[in-house]
Amino acid sequence: MPEVAEVTSKKDMDVFLHLPWDIYKGNQYWVPPLIKEVREILSIEENPFWKHARMKMFIARENGKAVGRIAGIVDDNHIAVHQEQTGFFGFFECINEQETAHALWDHAKAWLKEQGMASMRGPVSPSMNDENAFLLEGFDLPPVVMMPYTHEYYLTLAEEYGLKKAKDLLAFIKYAKDGIPPRIEKMIDRVRKRTRVKTRSFNMKQFGRDAEILKALYNDAWEKNWGFVPMTDEEMNLAAKKLKQFADPDIVRFAEIDGQPVGVTVTVPDINQVLKHLNGRLGIIEMLKFLYYKRKVTGVRSLIGGVKKEFRESGIIAVLYYDTEIAGARHGYQWSELGWNLEDNDLINKFDTAIGGKVYKKYRIYETPI
Repeated sequence: MPEVAEVTSKKDMDVFLHLPWDIYKGNQYWVPPLIKEVREILSIEENPFWKHARMKMFIARENGKAVGRIAGIVDDNHIAVHQEQTGFFGFFECINEQETAHALWDHAKAWLKEQGMASMRGPVSPSMNDENAFLLEGFDLPPVVMMPYTHEYYLTLAEEYGLKKAKDLLAFIKYAKDGIPPRIEKMIDRVRKRTRVKTRSFNMKQFGRDAEILKALYNDAWEKNWGFVPMTDEEMNLAAKKLKQFADPDIVRFAEIDGQPVGVTVTVPDINQVLKHLNGRLGIIEMLKFLYYKRKVTGVRSLIGGVKKEFRESGIIAVLYYDTEIAGARHGYQWSELGWNLEDNDLINKFDTAIGGKVYKKYRIYETPI
């Protein structure tokens, strides 16, 4: 049986951070995350998420060697918004051994029970605004920016443990060469005339102003989504600061009517195409590689897309996506991943299909009573 112990020291934390390199050794699709980035996410001092959340991390070892990891997470803001005593497990990695996985989930569940939780959901690392879910379909493709790649056997480990599907997430692929269907273009023209909507790119010279607009639109547009918890000002400021490092402002677009913002799409270059060359480090050599490979990124991820509640069925989202695709093609991007989308978000799933997108990956979030 594996021994599972809490992360209590800097040495333990280093083991926790580096374990994925052993778990995915030899896998051609996995993209190593930046160690510095993951450390910041887990840092109580550096990540404002932990001002309203708490966590306990565990490592499983066999004969002294780390073979698995997990974190139990309680987000007080999630509890307040959704009125449910749901805790989370996240940062799960494990060898293909049921006893090890079982022990990890048992420890996370026991800690969540101590915190008064009635159910456990995940993987969520550490929130629905971050990376979450196990890969369900698409194991022969690399992940795009801020999306997970996990072993196929994780699904078996989860289901053998007794975890049940909570929700599936969909990712669509859309190729620039396919263009926009003519009927959609005609519809977009009608929406422009009817609503007088105009779109503009993110103004980096007015970064603070546009970041505030983005923050307000994001929390308004996703207010009632399953699992969604509004970001605090500090969380949104940190997210904006990180995106600024690699974002292309021309494909971050606002929709405005009479100068008032009503919607936004945030599309970002697939920086994973760069990270796969860095092996988790960001020293001088890696910085030179970063600058070199950044110019060779071929695709983007449509990270956020939404409009204010009163405009959700106005067609404005179509205008935003159309103008984003035109801007992306102008910059030479060849494809876009749209998502993730909730499997039962019929409005956006039908739209992504209508503009020529096809589901090419699926992800699953699990849950279980405690």
